[in-house]
Amino acid sequence: MSSFRSLVRVAARHRGTFHRAGAFPTGVRPVVRPMFCYQCEQTQDNKACTTVGVCGKTSDVADLQDYLLYSLRGLSDWALLAQENGHATESADSLALEATFSTLTNVNFSAGSIADYIARVQAETKNLQEQLAGVSPPSTWTSAPVGKHPAVHSVSTVGDDVDALRAEGERVVVHGDSRQAALGETIAGLHELITCGIKGLAAYAHHAERLGQTDTAIPRFVYEGLSLLSSPQATDVDALLGKAMECGAVNVRALELLDKGHRDRFGVPTPSSVSLRPKPGKAILVSGHDMATLEDILRATADTGINVYTHGEMLPAHSYPGLKKYPHLAGHYGGPWQLQRMEFSRFPGAIILTTNCLQPPRRQYEGRLFTTGPTAHDGVQHLADGEYDALIAAAQAAEGFTSDESTIPLRNGKETLEVGFGHETILSVAPQIIDAVTEGKLRHVFVVGGCDGSESERSYYTELAEQAPQDTLVLTLGCGKYRLNHLDMGNLPGTSIPRLLDMGQCNDSYGAVVVANALASAFKTDINGLPLSLALSWFEQKAVAVLLSLLHLGVQNIRVGPRLPAFVTPDALAVLQSKFQLKPTAHGQTSQDLASMMAKA
Repeated sequence: MSSFRSLVRVAARHRGTFHRAGAFPTGVRPVVRPMFCYQCEQTQDNKACTTVGVCGKTSDVADLQDYLLYSLRGLSDWALLAQENGHATESADSLALEATFSTLTNVNFSAGSIADYIARVQAETKNLQEQLAGVSPPSTWTSAPVGKHPAVHSVSTVGDDVDALRAEGERVVVHGDSRQAALGETIAGLHELITCGIKGLAAYAHHAERLGQTDTAIPRFVYEGLSLLSSPQATDVDALLGKAMECGAVNVRALELLDKGHRDRFGVPTPSSVSLRPKPGKAILVSGHDMATLEDILRATADTGINVYTHGEMLPAHSYPGLKKYPHLAGHYGGPWQLQRMEFSRFPGAIILTTNCLQPPRRQYEGRLFTTGPTAHDGVQHLADGEYDALIAAAQAAEGFTSDESTIPLRNGKETLEVGFGHETILSVAPQIIDAVTEGKLRHVFVVGGCDGSESERSYYTELAEQAPQDTLVLTLGCGKYRLNHLDMGNLPGTSIPRLLDMGQCNDSYGAVVVANALASAFKTDINGLPLSLALSWFEQKAVAVLLSLLHLGVQNIRVGPRLPAFVTPDALAVLQSKFQLKPTAHGQTSQDLASMMAKA
C-alpha cells in the first residue's frame, strides 16, 4: 500500500506531464494546495487527504468538485421549487445524476471536465430561475448552517474557465475541514454520509438511465437530500439519520431498475466459463461498469478483426446472452482495479475506462488509454458516447497479442473463471437449497463482497472464504470477488451446487436482496432469521449507498471493513451499532468472526 501511495504522490507532484495541450487555459497548471477529502476508504491515515488525494486527485480538482457539489445543492433547491410550481425538470434530473457521479472516487481527475459540469449545472439552474421569475423563493434560503445558501449564490458568468471557477468556488464554498469546525464532527460526518450515499445512488441511477430505466422519484430524492444540507434541519441528528435511511430505500429502487435494465437489454445471465487466456490478434480492453458502452464497442468492432476483453467489474458481461453472442468478446484480462497500472502497461492494445475505477495513468499506456461518460483524466483522450474511431485506430496501431500466453500470471493456475450466478439461477435451485438447510447439509450462507483495494487487511475476506466450513455457501459480488474468485471451493456436499457463486458487479447488488427475500419467504422468517451473514468490503461511495440500503432493509450484524469510514464519528457509530449491530471486521481474527457469524452474533 505504501508503494502505491508514493506512486500517486509522485504523479501528483508531476501532474503537468499528464496534460495535453489545451486541457487548461494557457499558463494554468494545477498546483498542490491544501485540500480536505475523506469520502473514500483509502483516505490518508483514515482521517483526510489534505495535500493530494491518495487516489491521485489534486487539490485543484478537489476544490472544483466541492464547488460542483455546492452548485448541485443550489440546482436542487431550484428544481424542487420548479416541481412544486408545475415545471418539468427532466433535463436537470439527468444532469444532476451524471454530474454527481463525476465526483465519485476514481471517476474524474480532470479540472477541465469538472469545470464543464459546473458550467452546465449553473446554466440549468439559470434556466429554472428564469422559468420561476414570478415565484417568491422560500424564506429559508436567506441563511444556511454554514456559509452562503447555495440557492441564492449568483450563477457564474465565467462559463467553464477553470481558474475563474476555482477562484469563484473559494469565495463561497466552505470546505470539509471548515465545515467540521463549524458544525462539529458528528453533524459534518452525517452530512458526508448522506452526500456519499447520494453519490452512490446517482451512479447506479445513471447506469440505469443508460439502459432506458428511470424513475422521477430518484432525482427528486437527490434534490431533497442535497437541499437538506442547507436547510434549517441541517443540524438535526434525527433528520439527518432519517434522510440517510431514506437514501438506502431509494437506492434499492435504483438497483432494481438497473437489474431490470440489464436483463431487458442483454437477457438473463447464465452460468458461464470465462477464458483468462488471450487470443492472438489486435485487442481492446474495456474496464469500469458500463455494459451499454461495452455493447456499443462490440458492435463498432464487429468484422474489424479486433478482439475485445473485459477488465475488473466488466467480468460479468460474459454471462449475458446479448453480449456473449459476439464472437470477438474474447475473454477477461487482469484482476481488480487497483492492479491496472501494472496490467494496462502490459496490455498490447487500446484501453477504455467506462466508469470508475480509474487511476492516474503511466506513460507506457497513456497514449492508448481512453475515457468516456463521466470518467476523465487530463492527458487522456475522452470519447463522446458512440464515437469509438480513435479507440479502434489505437487498437489497430498497437502490437496486439502475438500468442495465447497471458502477460498477467494466472491466479492459482486457473485458465477460466465461473460467472453468471444471478438471482434467477440461484432461485432455480432454491428447492435444493431449502432441502439442504432442512436436512442439515447447508448450515450457513455468507455474502462476501463489495469493493476491493490494495490494503493487506483485505486478506480478511479471502481468509473468511477459505475457512468457511464445507457445509456453507459463499455468494460474492462487486470487485471484492477478486479476493476469492480464484479459490477452488468445490460443490456443497451431496448437491451439484457450487460453494462459491459469483452474482456479478456491485451494480448487481439487487440480486442478493431478491435471493434473501425469497429464502426468507420460503422459511417464513425475515432476512435476519436466515442462516445468513454479510461481510462487506467498502472503498467508495457506491458501497456506502449499498450499506444504507441494507440498513434500510433492517439487516443486522453486518461486518464492514477493512476499516470504517473516516467521517463516521464514534457518536454516529454508536447509533449504528445500537440500532443495527453494525460491526467492523477484525483483521487477524477471521476465525473468531467466522464463529460469531455462524452463531448469528
